[in-house]
Amino acid sequence: MKILNLGCGVKTSDKIGVINIDWSIYLRLKNKKILSPILPLFFRGERLNRLKSLPENIMVHNLAKGIPFSSDSVDVVYHSHMLEHLDRDVAEKFLMEVKRVLKVGGIHRIVVPDFEEACNAYIKHIALCEENPDEYNNHDSYIASLIEQSVRKESFGSSQQSPLRRFFENLILGDSRRRGENHQWMYDKINLKAKLINCGYKEVYEQNYNSSEISNWIDYGLDNDKDGNQYKPGSLYIEARK
Repeated sequence: MKILNLGCGVKTSDKIGVINIDWSIYLRLKNKKILSPILPLFFRGERLNRLKSLPENIMVHNLAKGIPFSSDSVDVVYHSHMLEHLDRDVAEKFLMEVKRVLKVGGIHRIVVPDFEEACNAYIKHIALCEENPDEYNNHDSYIASLIEQSVRKESFGSSQQSPLRRFFENLILGDSRRRGENHQWMYDKINLKAKLINCGYKEVYEQNYNSSEISNWIDYGLDNDKDGNQYKPGSLYIEARK
């Protein structure tokens, strides 16, 4: 079975049949063996460990140029927390491109932040604040879960670095929008299902992080961590068949 893990970043799978595809700086550096000795000069701690732990089944490709596979050639296409970073018109074209490479009966599995869940948490916290004013200072975090990545100016990873490293990373790599970190739209179980149906997908249904029509999905470790727990809490999981 051939599975494409699109826009994977550092969340990859080393299982047979999986091809991890992205254009991120991590994968581009991983792909250039000649740079291995100098990577510690640019990456430290957890970021360096993540880079070193990436598997070899990686394809470095800019997905803005399409998916580099022939039509009707892939069993499963998976992407997580990627679709919301695309403009709405680009997202629709991307969904059609995925449909092109899928075999008839193939599965498109999509993971996005669940806008409904974030909104419900925000509304519940308003009620909690009305009962307990001590919660006021915590309320911005609930607003942040809705809009922070839409208004972010600096990459989160760079913002955690020392001032000098932070300056050079921003100078070389650009702001969060240039790096594709910003959210361009949000999805819930209604608008995502509608978009897939409008693109001609069949059997569109909701799943959980540990449930799927893909055989032995949990073994691929893409929606769960090493302990089997949900990797991205607050996510919506949707599958559709071609």
